[in-house]
Amino acid sequence: MTQISNEVFCEDFLLDFDIQTKLLPNPYYDLPFLIIEDFFTQKECELINEIIKDDDDFEKAQVLIQEAVVTSKTNEKIRKTNIYKLDNILLNLYNERFNSYQKQIEDYFKLAISSSTNVQVLEYKKDSFYMMHSDDSSMLFKDEKLVGFVPVTNERKVSTVLFTTSCEDEIDKNSFQGGELLFNFLYDINGNQIKVKPKAGNMVVFLSNPYFTHEVLKVKQGRRISLVQWHNAIVN
Repeated sequence: MTQISNEVFCEDFLLDFDIQTKLLPNPYYDLPFLIIEDFFTQKECELINEIIKDDDDFEKAQVLIQEAVVTSKTNEKIRKTNIYKLDNILLNLYNERFNSYQKQIEDYFKLAISSSTNVQVLEYKKDSFYMMHSDDSSMLFKDEKLVGFVPVTNERKVSTVLFTTSCEDEIDKNSFQGGELLFNFLYDINGNQIKVKPKAGNMVVFLSNPYFTHEVLKVKQGRRISLVQWHNAIVN
């Protein structure tokens, strides 16, 4: 294991790969990702959850496939997710709030955000999941062994995930069981994979490159709802 922050280590084999989009934050931080608490209030989260519950205008999520050219396809063996658009009033609120935190994000990762994608509202119902993937690269396998990464979305430098429902032992309309955000190649000092337990109102910010390869574990009960966005940036 190689230490990349005070409390987090990564798989050694990543250092042997020719990762073209390699970028890591300050190694003296406790964590290599940023958690912004209370980005949205509980009431704001509940409003989004209620709107999504009554909205039947969604599409099935697709995944990027590396073939002769990069294409997007629906494949529920890899990803089972519904995608909604955010209401304009709530989108304006989100953008206003994001602008207030942008400098904190830029300072943390030593970069300058230059553009952002549209915000996606992702819904994971019971038995929904998203298998291991990197946000900016396609994973290359040979004989079922990971042998490298090929960048496919270079405009993704930073990923942000804002949770509006929480992972709880007992569930209600604003919570769920399962559905943790697992960083596949990152470990704590005891050798446990880094797993983020979603909490409504909190935003997780991480770099989009292969070091932060991740998955959404299967939701056991309830509805996991999050607002996801990717950001291009000028790296200092």
